[in-house]
Amino acid sequence: MVTGGRYTLKRSPKPRNFTSLAAHTTAVAISGNTCRRTDVAPYDNSIAIQKGFSFLTKSHWLPFLEQILHSLSIVLNPSSVLNDDLRPFREGVSEELMADTLRRGVGTHYQIINGKLYREQNCMFPARCSGVEHFILQVIDKLPDVEMVVNVRDYPQVPGWVQPILPVLSFSKTADYQDIMYPAWTFWEGGPAVWPIYPTGLGRWDLMRDDLKKSAAQWPWKRKESRGFFRGSRTSPERDPLVLLSREAPDLVDAEYTKNQAWKSEKDTLGRPPAQEIPLVEHCQYKYLFNFRGVAASFRLKHLFLCGSLVFHVGEEWLEFFYPQLLPWVHYIPAKQDLSDLRELLQFVKENDDIAQEIAVRGQRFILDHLRMEDVSCYWERLLTEFGGLLKYKLQRKTNYNQVIHKHGRTEL
Repeated sequence: MVTGGRYTLKRSPKPRNFTSLAAHTTAVAISGNTCRRTDVAPYDNSIAIQKGFSFLTKSHWLPFLEQILHSLSIVLNPSSVLNDDLRPFREGVSEELMADTLRRGVGTHYQIINGKLYREQNCMFPARCSGVEHFILQVIDKLPDVEMVVNVRDYPQVPGWVQPILPVLSFSKTADYQDIMYPAWTFWEGGPAVWPIYPTGLGRWDLMRDDLKKSAAQWPWKRKESRGFFRGSRTSPERDPLVLLSREAPDLVDAEYTKNQAWKSEKDTLGRPPAQEIPLVEHCQYKYLFNFRGVAASFRLKHLFLCGSLVFHVGEEWLEFFYPQLLPWVHYIPAKQDLSDLRELLQFVKENDDIAQEIAVRGQRFILDHLRMEDVSCYWERLLTEFGGLLKYKLQRKTNYNQVIHKHGRTEL
């Protein structure tokens, strides 16, 4: 078994030949009213496997093929994310530890008692808390009595050096943090606003899924333009090499910076006027799409897969709860954080269009099949059920907390 900052892997035995390779992953799914784990179909018929023998002797793309074949041989530990996140608390969460966490002010305190949800009066970002509460209320009848601190800030709150480790739920983290990951509020509401195309945020995940599925159908692989595409603000200079490559080689990439709230001059968009924002559904006409981290993990990633385009994921430091089930070279192309390998990667996928399409289809299929709204609710149920079982004390309801009841959101049908 190999344990890394990104996920825990079980390596399958080294195959004797390419045709014996198959990738097996598992995902959380719904069966009736019960969360269960399901196997993702193995990839025995991979085009990369079929090409393996001829590539061995005559292709200078052999290193990339070997990466693909290795990734196709990986067997994922299905519960690694939740197990790893809760491992520091397996001996139990004491009342003193929870009180210490509350004193630190690192998140919003919730209590679930007798099937009712209560929350302290203050929430730093009400729309984000509302998105969290939507999913908790979806499964509250199945939950034990439990209390938890939910961080709705952009950044995780429990660095690895903090002792004792605090039980704080956050939507994203790196290996340097000990936060417990939960599905972000953005699956329902409270996502980043992008003016003028998404003035109140990207909106509900299920509705955006439908829109992107329709756009993907209008832009099948053979109709897509064989170029990379990116539009986004300059939240990090890590994106600069892609924009500069676009200016140098527009036949490879169309990448431009847009304006954000911090924009003051063209210096903030690398000396050019800010580009117009492009809706996500219009990204689907390009074969290659790029995902970069934002302040933390990017909310863009899951949407890009739905276009049926090949996703280039730049840097693998930041995680959301579902990232570890996505494998590099199986569901997406990994690119170095400095993008020093980007030209070569783009050339590889251009010359091996069938392999590129196969990876794109696997990524799209995985998100469609295993990141539905019911899968998000299911993860919340598993997380709060398992965390509730770790509390070593009987909850006392805080009388100054308000009960949270279901409210129809702006985007709810």
